[in-house]
Amino acid sequence: MNARLVLVPGLAGDRVMWRSQLEALSKWQPVVTDVHMRHASIPEMAAALLAETPGPLVVCGASMGGMVAMEAARRAPGRIAGLALLGTSARPESEEMRQVRENAIALFEQGRMAEVIEPNVHFAFHPDHAHDPSLARDYLEFVLRAGASQLVRQNRAVIARPDARMHLPALACPVLVMHGDSDQLVPPECAQEIASLVPRAQLHIVPRCGHMLTMERPREVNAALAAWLREIGI
Repeated sequence: MNARLVLVPGLAGDRVMWRSQLEALSKWQPVVTDVHMRHASIPEMAAALLAETPGPLVVCGASMGGMVAMEAARRAPGRIAGLALLGTSARPESEEMRQVRENAIALFEQGRMAEVIEPNVHFAFHPDHAHDPSLARDYLEFVLRAGASQLVRQNRAVIARPDARMHLPALACPVLVMHGDSDQLVPPECAQEIASLVPRAQLHIVPRCGHMLTMERPREVNAALAAWLREIGI
């Protein structure tokens, strides 16, 4: 199967969060898209991804990137040769999380980014990894590098995301769902829900891992992705 492997970062993410995967999956020549940095909604991001990357695609999205991947599959099911959904949710935003994000947006607009982002390290990572200075530094650097305007825009995109559960049962492509067992930002039940809705989906729960699984447990994530890519024949 001649399909391109596209990696879609999570909110405020960039190539750094995929650094280990770019190396480990180099056989498949993965590319990291930045559509989330250039568009204001999940549907617009997905449309740009499809427009800018012709031909059949295997889309691997983490967190918000998974939302973009699911929307791309809804829009162009015939072009999607596989979906890998990491640490993401198909649900629309809850009222509780909407308020959390709105409060954060207010602080971002006041220039108080660090006040929000620095404590978030302890929610983004498993306790085993939250105190790893290199992981914390890399995470803080790429989120702060994105800047306040991107944090505002991308959080608003997540708030307004569509309910992807409606179209998941119609997916015909192979789907791999991966999730950290201790994810505090997106509960593991969200992964279980996606896997239950998608015909023949594979569910892989990564032990002792939080939300940033590509950075926290790269060996396990890379092994699972590589095995899946070989299995689907790209």
